[in-house]
Amino acid sequence: MDEMQSMPDLITCLKRQTVRDFTLYVCVNQPDSWWDDGDDEHLRICRANAELLEFLARECPEAVLINYSSRARGWQGKANGVGWARKVLFSRILDDCDGDEIIVSLDADTTFPDTYFEELIDQFNRHPQCSAVSVPYFHPLSGDEAADRLMLRYECYMRHYLINLFEIGNPHAFSALGSAMAFPAWAYRRVGGITPLQGGEDFYLMQKFAKTGLILCSLASVVNPSGRVSGRVPFGTGPAVGMALDEQRQRYPFYSAASFALVERTFAMFPTLYDSDAETPMSPFLRQQLKTDDLWSPLRNNFKTRELFVRACAEKVDGLRILQYLRSVSSQLPPEEPAVDFGTASIATLDSYRNSLFMKEMRLRCDKKFVGIASQSK
Repeated sequence: MDEMQSMPDLITCLKRQTVRDFTLYVCVNQPDSWWDDGDDEHLRICRANAELLEFLARECPEAVLINYSSRARGWQGKANGVGWARKVLFSRILDDCDGDEIIVSLDADTTFPDTYFEELIDQFNRHPQCSAVSVPYFHPLSGDEAADRLMLRYECYMRHYLINLFEIGNPHAFSALGSAMAFPAWAYRRVGGITPLQGGEDFYLMQKFAKTGLILCSLASVVNPSGRVSGRVPFGTGPAVGMALDEQRQRYPFYSAASFALVERTFAMFPTLYDSDAETPMSPFLRQQLKTDDLWSPLRNNFKTRELFVRACAEKVDGLRILQYLRSVSSQLPPEEPAVDFGTASIATLDSYRNSLFMKEMRLRCDKKFVGIASQSK
């Protein structure tokens, strides 16, 4: 949507790939009502999308173009947005493949190394049991100081969160960016596909992979999505970069190490819960969230070995529940203050701090290699 400025760089990256055996699928989209709703910005986007379709047909004649933008062909009603675009794309790909192909999810504002596809193929060949790859990412600076300040803070929040999950050995330690994930067609079919949400659809898809298989989190290639302001999704990098700094601090705090330790203690208790109920640090939250006082006996009744029971517990207390829990205890365990002041430090200082977290995260990705519930028995 409205990607004429970004698409040429993406096409250049594709043309430079050392692997040439791939097909490009592009969904150009916006609500059909935008053509005639009287909003000048909506009409501009519709016209930009028409220009984009012409550009793609000219520059990528072999690409599969999925047109949800021309007049009378745009999204109808509530079925619209990035979640539906990804669902339509992936469904069309499944129609054209036999199950061995690799689906590489990209956004139009993303660049990547020339060997990116080659490395993905190599890793899936080395690890045929792998359900998905959570690809490392790095947002380039834009040169706009205000936007870069907010982008850097949000990226550091994401890295701080993932680093802490890695350090407590949690199976849900993955990043989920729609521009930075890949998976075999068979694995996508196995999890039942993507849920077409207005935002967060990438997270929920990766969570399905984490519950049913292994996610590879170590990769030499790093993709570079834009850190621009965007209002096309309700949360994520785009909206975060458009927030005031204080609002971002409230919405995306650096949760304390003590709160992650409570998650760690809860997961460590799963084996003993197979024998009898016990109070975990997360139990009060889970009873309230799941609206039940009987958290574990249904799992005990359904899973007759300790190993299967533990996996079921880890599936129940998933990535979403962990995030909700950390938010719920942040009033009792105040978030940490970052090592730099994002309101006053220079962009160079903030970028250096981001880089230090990036390097630490990359080391942890390499050390851990795989995440997901199945990785707990590896």
